[in-house]
Amino acid sequence: MDGKPLVKEKYDGLMNELRKVIVGQDEFLEHLAVALFTGGHVLIEGVPGIGKTLAARALARTLKSDFSRIQFTPDLLPSDVTGTKVFDVKNSAFYVKKGPVFTNILLADEINRATPKTQSALLECMEEGNVTIDGETYELPKPFMVLATMNPLEFEGTYPLPEAQLDRFLMKLKVRHLPPEQEEVLLKKVNESGGTISADAVSAVIDPDEWAQIVQEINRVFVNENIIRYITSLIYVTRTSHAVLLGASSRASIALLKCAKTVAAISGRDFVIPEDVTEMVKPVLRHRIIVKPETVLGNLTVDDILDEILRTVEVPR
Repeated sequence: MDGKPLVKEKYDGLMNELRKVIVGQDEFLEHLAVALFTGGHVLIEGVPGIGKTLAARALARTLKSDFSRIQFTPDLLPSDVTGTKVFDVKNSAFYVKKGPVFTNILLADEINRATPKTQSALLECMEEGNVTIDGETYELPKPFMVLATMNPLEFEGTYPLPEAQLDRFLMKLKVRHLPPEQEEVLLKKVNESGGTISADAVSAVIDPDEWAQIVQEINRVFVNENIIRYITSLIYVTRTSHAVLLGASSRASIALLKCAKTVAAISGRDFVIPEDVTEMVKPVLRHRIIVKPETVLGNLTVDDILDEILRTVEVPR
């Protein structure tokens, strides 16, 4: 690649903007950027009040594009998400009233507070990039990215997401509480900014045409056979592990390959190394694996199982 690659240049600009409002979550922000450049949807899990919605809003502002937000609640209907046909009395005809999914970046806030029926309304949008309303199909703009925040399932009034929908998310990212020294930095930033931190401080650094060029550049990243065999081995072990009830799908292996290529590109390389794959294993696979009940009772988490799998599978050199 000649000069500074577009992916690396835009990634650096995007991270600089996100750090204006998000403190001490560098790995989380990096993975958000990887998802944006790969062209996938992200599920963000964490307890209330730790910046999930702010991060989603800030990411949306780094892209010169349309942004919509849906607050998911138990009484939200599928038509509130996708849109519906409305009768116009004046013209005696039906017209389509498009829902908030007709955007580039969709923030689905607290997605697991809505019923499974409403959650499923996003399935076609996320997988196919279009919406069917009363038998007619409408294409969604590109890029189209769903940033869905969710509370941990032990919180009252939450519904588990269907496995089919979970598999449509490229990544599941976990946001945790800040350590004391970073909490201090956050409080100083809030104090200096007049008592609040807003995504309005973030400027757009990527337009849709540049996003399309970024995707093309990432597609050209070279992956040798050893890396492909390494990804295949990791996925196979998730399916044969004694701790796992249901292993990762073929969609998961494709997602891992794509994300590894993106990590290589944002690192300024035009080839994938094993570390690119290992970095993406947890974000890409943690929501696609169903563990056995006895594993859960043994206090083993999905991340623990994935750590063990990474130790088990030989890394190519």
